Amino acid sequence: MHMKIYLFLPIFLFFCFSAEAQRTDTSLQARNAKQDSLLMWQSQQLQQMEALRAADSIRRMSLEQQLNSLKATDNYKKDELVKELTELRKRDALQKETQRQKIDSLRRFVKGVPVIFFQDTLLTIYDRHGSFSPRERAVALLERLEKLSRDHFFHPDSLKIIPSGATADLAYNEMILLGISDNDALWMQMPATELAALYKERIATALLKYKEATSWKTILKETLLAALVIAVLLLIVSVTGRVLKRIKRRIIAEKGKRINGIRIRNYALFDVEREAAFLALAANVIRWIILLIVGYFALLVLFGIFPWTEHFADNLLRYFLTPLKHIVISIRDYLPNLVTIVVICIVFRLLLKGVRFLKTEIESGALHISGFYPDWANPTYQIIRVLVLAFMTIVIFPYLPGSDSAVFKGVSVFVGVIFTFGSAGALGNVVSGVVLTYMRSFKIGDRVQIGDITGDVIEKSLLVTRLRTIKNEIISIPNSTVMSSHTINYSSDAVGKGLIIHATVTIGYDVPWQQVHKLLIRAAEETPLIEKTPPPFVLQTGLDDFYIRYEINGYTKHPNNQAQIYSDLYKRVLDVFKEADIEVMSPQYYVVRNGNETDNSK
Repeated sequence: MHMKIYLFLPIFLFFCFSAEAQRTDTSLQARNAKQDSLLMWQSQQLQQMEALRAADSIRRMSLEQQLNSLKATDNYKKDELVKELTELRKRDALQKETQRQKIDSLRRFVKGVPVIFFQDTLLTIYDRHGSFSPRERAVALLERLEKLSRDHFFHPDSLKIIPSGATADLAYNEMILLGISDNDALWMQMPATELAALYKERIATALLKYKEATSWKTILKETLLAALVIAVLLLIVSVTGRVLKRIKRRIIAEKGKRINGIRIRNYALFDVEREAAFLALAANVIRWIILLIVGYFALLVLFGIFPWTEHFADNLLRYFLTPLKHIVISIRDYLPNLVTIVVICIVFRLLLKGVRFLKTEIESGALHISGFYPDWANPTYQIIRVLVLAFMTIVIFPYLPGSDSAVFKGVSVFVGVIFTFGSAGALGNVVSGVVLTYMRSFKIGDRVQIGDITGDVIEKSLLVTRLRTIKNEIISIPNSTVMSSHTINYSSDAVGKGLIIHATVTIGYDVPWQQVHKLLIRAAEETPLIEKTPPPFVLQTGLDDFYIRYEINGYTKHPNNQAQIYSDLYKRVLDVFKEADIEVMSPQYYVVRNGNETDNSK
């Protein structure tokens, strides 16, 4: 199965590349046809002007011959010929200027056909010549140059410039390479003879360069140089491989010596084995980066050695330099925006420092603002900090690279939608957390009851409130739940006024209430952590059918120790009533003891 895939893949790629090449050729042919049509249109106009000039030139030559053949006494005829000759010269100059202006108007959007020989552009043809289009003239010239390149007896002195009426022909022995007209000269903005001399020099230089580059001596030298480059590349590969093996052996030898792991404070980022593996991987990555760079430049050198592959070297170099150039230009163009962002960040940082200074002063009590509590300082600072950072982001956003692109805007909208729908519940908890902060219902360390849960507040964040119960259970309550539940704070007034600890005892009607009051107050006074001032007091909360309800109340400034205080209070109540020989029970029945017998009657 895999073999079939491997066989099919090259065929598939071949057809893909063939289709792409056909599309490219079709597009190229369409562009060439459009350019040829435009050149044909303008060439027809220019050739009409050139035909008029040619006719005038023939007439001018005829008049000059007639003028030379006249006798010295025929002055009247001579004046007529001179007058007509002068008019023809003026018209020729006017037509030439018209041609030049026409060509200058076409020069901005008409691209000529370059003649490229041996990766060098020798010349560019813009004008038609007879029935030949500029492209056909370029192809014909290139074919003749390739024929000359195969001539072993070629000599540049054999290239000649032959004036031929309105053209100057560039010829080699009996073969006409290129005919240069006045229109060609006007396109190049120089006289036809000078243009022909320039083309002659370029063609001679190109042919000599080609012959020198394709000689067996040059090819042998270039082949040896390419072999040397490949040998150096293989040597670098071998040397880097040996160095990598030596580094790995050194890493293994240094385990437990210089390689002892990496720790950041109390966190072990890497142990010995992980650090050694990381160093080995880093060495391997560096080797491959070096090989890639060396291989890239080796390809540049190899392609640059042979003349027919120089364009590959140019393309490779352009692939590297073009992105690098774009990066450098982008960084240069972005520097003003970068400076603006830095200034904005510095301004907002100074603003946050000022707000943090005020927060610190309010928390320490050095600064007092009426109606603003010290415990509001930190959450208010956090809210202001978030708002300031958000505003800073909004100000910086237009200066970010690509902020005005459709992709950047689309991603921003997508992230915003996800955040909106995905954090609806979390945002509700955040809002509830902010509201709870300014309600001052409780603070860290308070003993509270939220719903049916009682415990000490150990954490109060924007999302949740965490309580520690007397059984050391950590319970997290969402702030939205806290907002919708009733909250009892046992600690808010405990330091100043004290929290009242109360317990209910039922005693029968046969015991005087004054005695019960004294015993309960005595039990409360003997209980640890119950304050002597204000003194404990007793309330009678009910007169039931068989007993009286007594409630002992005592003040404490230790609300977080309620469980222990209640336990000690209950123990003291039992002790003091036992000493007074009073049973603490609900006497819904009488107890009659007679020895070991018990007779109960309701």
